Amino acid sequence: MLITLPPDYKPSDDEAFMNPRQLAYFRQKLLRWRQDLLREAGETLSSMGQGGIVEADLTDRASVETDRALELRTRDRARKLISKIDQALERVDNGTYGYCEETGEPIGLRRLEARPIATLSIEAQERHERMERVHRDD
Repeated sequence: MLITLPPDYKPSDDEAFMNPRQLAYFRQKLLRWRQDLLREAGETLSSMGQGGIVEADLTDRASVETDRALELRTRDRARKLISKIDQALERVDNGTYGYCEETGEPIGLRRLEARPIATLSIEAQERHERMERVHRDD
């Protein structure tokens, strides 16, 4: 079922959680985010493919190499983020999007608006982070 959203639509707590309009909204948000990341990755590839490092000065060369390494790390993070976006889109398709993987409770619209790939409610995320800190200190 294709749902057309008004351009100013924002999910609200006044409507049923993860109703078809909200699902369509978050699907569009995720798809736009994914498209932006892929476009940026393409731009990185084209700029890096424009030849090698031609700076004669060692300091300039080191600076360019550092910039490239940073850009590659950024692209690697973007690749991982695209994978998480794809997983979120799968959850939209199978009807589990917006619900905490740990508790099954709604994650909350404000959290999803800020982090559309969230899989845990704020409470579950905080518990998870506390457990990580405890085990990291061991």
